[in-house]
Amino acid sequence: MQEIEIIKPDDWHVHFRDREILKVVVPETTRNFARAIVMPNLIPPILNGKQAILYKERINKAIPKTDNFEPFMTLYLTEKTNKNDLEEAYNNKAVFAAKLYPAGATTNSDSGVKDIKNIMPTLEKMAKIGMPLLIHGEVTHNEVDIFDREKVFINQNLDFICKELPELKITLEHITTEDATMYVNQGNQNLVASITPHHLALNRNAIFVGGIRPHNYCLPILKREKHRKSLIKVATKGNKKFFLGTDTAPHFTSYKENCCGCAGIFNATYCMSILAQVFDDYNSIENLEKFTSLNGSNHYGLSKNKTKIKLLKRENPIVFKKQIKVGNDSISVFNPNFPVYWEVI
Repeated sequence: MQEIEIIKPDDWHVHFRDREILKVVVPETTRNFARAIVMPNLIPPILNGKQAILYKERINKAIPKTDNFEPFMTLYLTEKTNKNDLEEAYNNKAVFAAKLYPAGATTNSDSGVKDIKNIMPTLEKMAKIGMPLLIHGEVTHNEVDIFDREKVFINQNLDFICKELPELKITLEHITTEDATMYVNQGNQNLVASITPHHLALNRNAIFVGGIRPHNYCLPILKREKHRKSLIKVATKGNKKFFLGTDTAPHFTSYKENCCGCAGIFNATYCMSILAQVFDDYNSIENLEKFTSLNGSNHYGLSKNKTKIKLLKRENPIVFKKQIKVGNDSISVFNPNFPVYWEVI
């Protein structure tokens, strides 16, 4: 197959950051995506509906006039989140979902949750009103190996939440392990998972082989090849419980290339091309639309997008641009370091 047309995709996990970075990275997403769930881990984080509305206004100003795009806003859950304020923000459509970050799990997550039991009244309220819960599924205990933190979170925390509140609509975001694919697959109908393009494209060798590769460092961290293959299987087979959440996460190149580099991969620019190549390599290009355009909207109870995009398979691979300028610095663009022939036209 040399050309495909699919329903315009959605990105169910995006980081736009703020200020000068936001203005540059928003068009990289809106070019190829119709909707996106926007993460709230700014400094300071988005804690209430008013802050979410103001942030959405800043995002809308950065959307090119040629793009038809809708950002869905989220609240940052803390142990002090007022469940009544949360309900009001959700009912007023100021926010679409709430995000659970274990304290210290990733960028700007210091205000996150230390003990799941302390937010159970809030989660009960969310289950009652039908508000989705988005989870960064890792524990942050120092004694737990960084490569095991997703598995331990599932065993210690996610399983508890699912058993206590089976009616709660949960997305385990940016999963990285065979353990996660199995747990979600066997879980109740309200439990689903998102997968990033970089976790489909790379295993942990991409961080270490030939030297430290800071631009492939992300959280949750890349895992062994057997885990990548498990993600590939559920994504490319069209399994309705798994869908795209890019977790595109811009940082200044100078922040990535230093003695304590930031975690995050900026993949928005060539995301659809990379995914099409991965699906094509596994003889599953016909399932790309399910993964990028249908499964997520079905889970969230949204109508499918009315517009479509086309991808063309070129004779020669795409030459990726390396960086996007932001003032006096730049953001490095994700390159999976294998030939990518599919291009959005």
